[in-house]
Amino acid sequence: MDNSRLLAKILIWRVRHIKQKQFVLMLSLIIGVLSGLTAVLLKNVVHYIGQFLTHQLATTTANLLYFAYPLAGIFLTVLYVKFFVKDNIGHGVSRILLAISKKNSNIKSHNTYSSMIASTFTVAFGGSVGLEAPIVLTGSSLGSNIGKFLHLNYKTTTLLIGCGAAGALAAIFKAPIAALIFGLEVLMLDLTMSSIIPLMISAVTGALISNFFLGKGVIFSFTIYDPFILGNIPYYIILGILSGFVSLYFTRGNNYVEEKIGKITNPYQKLLLGGVLLGLVIFLFPPLYGEGYDSLRSMLGGNPTDLANQSLFYAIKDNYWLFLGFLLLVLVFKVIAMAITTSSGGVGGIFAPALFMGGVTGFIAARVINALSFINVSERNFALVGMAGIMAGVMHAPLTAIFLIAEITGGYGLFIPLIVTATISYLTIMYFEPHSIYTRRLAKRGELITHHKDKAVLTLLKMGRVIEKDLKTVHPENSLGELVKVIAKSKRNIFPVIDDENILIGIVLLDNIREIIFNADMYDEIKVEEIMVTPPAYTSPKESMESVMHKFEETGAWNLPVVEEDGKYVGFISKSKIFNAYRRLLVQFSDE
Repeated sequence: MDNSRLLAKILIWRVRHIKQKQFVLMLSLIIGVLSGLTAVLLKNVVHYIGQFLTHQLATTTANLLYFAYPLAGIFLTVLYVKFFVKDNIGHGVSRILLAISKKNSNIKSHNTYSSMIASTFTVAFGGSVGLEAPIVLTGSSLGSNIGKFLHLNYKTTTLLIGCGAAGALAAIFKAPIAALIFGLEVLMLDLTMSSIIPLMISAVTGALISNFFLGKGVIFSFTIYDPFILGNIPYYIILGILSGFVSLYFTRGNNYVEEKIGKITNPYQKLLLGGVLLGLVIFLFPPLYGEGYDSLRSMLGGNPTDLANQSLFYAIKDNYWLFLGFLLLVLVFKVIAMAITTSSGGVGGIFAPALFMGGVTGFIAARVINALSFINVSERNFALVGMAGIMAGVMHAPLTAIFLIAEITGGYGLFIPLIVTATISYLTIMYFEPHSIYTRRLAKRGELITHHKDKAVLTLLKMGRVIEKDLKTVHPENSLGELVKVIAKSKRNIFPVIDDENILIGIVLLDNIREIIFNADMYDEIKVEEIMVTPPAYTSPKESMESVMHKFEETGAWNLPVVEEDGKYVGFISKSKIFNAYRRLLVQFSDE
């Protein structure tokens, strides 16, 4: 018995003996275990490689190895991707959103391991990005490929993608609630019990796996020592506004640098330029090396001046204002270092950079407030709240940011300032950027699925499935008599007029010629080119369904021609067929 027949028998047995909801819960548990294990494995491998490379570096002087390591890491990443993966694996969360929106939740099988290996080379050697996005992509790929292997429908496979992401994120930070909200807020999954329970199972399982292998210590954790003071609320409001503008710089600065370096077509030139620039930036500002969690631990542990160690700025670490200037430069160049890393061939995400920039932003704000006012605010608390502020602004995910910081601090002592700062940061950046750093490019191409169900279903509709190609065509030199013969054999009331090269030059509408088609005296006198009209609009086979529906609304038409870029006729698309396909898809997309 071959494998396909055996699988078919197993699937039939499953359908007969295990209900769909119970089966999904079982799969969510399995995916939580697998994604948790991948997170633990990747974090440990990167940690020990990083320690091996940097543990002997001197503290009081600059080190040229900070210049060499990032270039080596990107070089290894590019070679691995070019010769082994042979596919683009960058921007992990954006790739998940694209798969959900346009690829029927199908994530390629190599993503279950490729982004892990590539990000290991990039981050362990000092690339200024995070591991969270590659880990989340790995977990989501596990969910997608399990769904594909078991021949599950789009809705269930999408939920399993969310389960993989939730399990991976919960394992990284041991923050299951934040991981659950990430699936709802960032991956745009439906807020229903049928989705929340599997997501929670995966998130809790991932967190438990991480606890089992790593103990109580996590990649980043902190206990709140300084109590929240209600009178500091105005300063947290200011921090929220500041975080919003820093998030705007984060988003636009990253896109600008990536676009500039992306214009270099030669991958080796891009690698060399990016690697040299990245090495130079990290040599000048060592806190930009790797994910940045060590710098955050120093800052939150009461040793912020340690950020100047191993740099050319070591001598000014004890000067209050000069050190703040150094931190401001670190803040500015973090975005540049991150964008150079990803655009020159490195693989990593923006999760850790957002937390790093948030911590530095909050710390700088607190120091300035303490220096210029009569009150003393907690630098540690401001750093933590700033992390939530930048994450909320960059990712457009205020709830994820709030609960993540609350969970990694072991309580809700800062819940009020977290809500205030994250919300204001989100509202501030929304005024300038309606889409997050993950969704900006997808939204421009009309490939972004949203919580708006009508738009989401339209995004999932494929143009190729609704194009009608059974319409009878005529030529402009045909006579009315020849047209009448074509009409007699057709069940449609539209007739495309094409030339010898299949270029659409017009259409004949039956409603426009009813008065003359029964006048036999005119059959030889009138040519098709005399009675054809120009369509009110044209559509393309590659056009998004949302754009097509917009053209229907603008023109008031019920049928529009579909033509290639060179004008060649493909077929017609009708409102009625779109509505029928929409209704069928809505049944699959909605909850039972």
